Amino acid sequence: MRPMTHTSAKQLLPVANKPVLFFALESIAATGIKDVGIVIGETGPQIRQAVGDGSAFGLSVTYIPQDKPLGLAHAVLIAQDWLGDDDFVMYLGDNFLGGGIASFVDRFRAEQPDAQILLTKVPDPRSFGVAELDGQGRLTGLEEKPEFPKTDLAVAGIYIFTPVVHEAVKHISPSWRGELEISDAVQWLIDAGYHVGTEVVSGYWKDTGSVADMLEVNRLVLERLKVRVDGDVDDASEITGKVEITAGATVRNSTIIGPALISSGAEISQSYVGPFTSIGENCRISGSEIESSIVLPGTSIDGIHRVAESFIGRDVEVAAPASVSSTFRFVLGDHTKMRIGES
Repeated sequence: MRPMTHTSAKQLLPVANKPVLFFALESIAATGIKDVGIVIGETGPQIRQAVGDGSAFGLSVTYIPQDKPLGLAHAVLIAQDWLGDDDFVMYLGDNFLGGGIASFVDRFRAEQPDAQILLTKVPDPRSFGVAELDGQGRLTGLEEKPEFPKTDLAVAGIYIFTPVVHEAVKHISPSWRGELEISDAVQWLIDAGYHVGTEVVSGYWKDTGSVADMLEVNRLVLERLKVRVDGDVDDASEITGKVEITAGATVRNSTIIGPALISSGAEISQSYVGPFTSIGENCRISGSEIESSIVLPGTSIDGIHRVAESFIGRDVEVAAPASVSSTFRFVLGDHTKMRIGES
């Protein structure tokens, strides 16, 4: 996600103008869970500012500092005093699960395994923990980021543990990456004879680890929009499809084709905003065409013939003379200033 993560916590990057982390917190709250501990590192101040005490989500949030990123099992280790003897959900803040986790938690409550992990089929599992099942579908092993995966079942970043996991974490050693791997802790549970349940994701799941992933999740969320036009749209403009224009936004002599989301303070003039585009607060789009893109707050796009499949950061300025008629795909970090010259 560079250059975006040079200036922002990865979990706070938005899809449909909402930080990915907020979707996770909403999903947790929907299960009836009230107490959430967020393990934070160097981006902790940004997370604290965005989430606050959690009351906006119906949650009570405690922050647990992690001095160095020493692995997911290390996060469990340092959270043990806060967790006590409770069962708990571990949800990686950059994961997006379209259907939420309520059914996953309900199954855990009904079946009461010692741990439960969520699996999903992926085309290339080498970047994930990979699960191996026996002929009866029981979990027999996990391997972290294997060069030659044995299956296509990746471990999604959502787990449920009973307190027995604390014993597992104390028995494992750092991996070759120098981290305490949660996959090693789960493997310890398996080897020690504990029951580790599995569930394969039936809906949409994505680890938002790249610009392409973010744009894909953005498309999915925007498809759920309902038509709502609270902003100021003049008679010379055309609005078609699932378009949400927030109060305080203005649209002048422009075409907006949904699904699209335009936030408060945005100004769209003499432009085309196409499907699967989210425009952040206080952006200015003038004399340009843009679609299938994410534009963060405070950005200005002026005179760009066509922008597609782009992720544009905060307070960016992009401009071009009218004679430049190319289509551009941008990945621009916060505060970038770009002037496109004639070819």
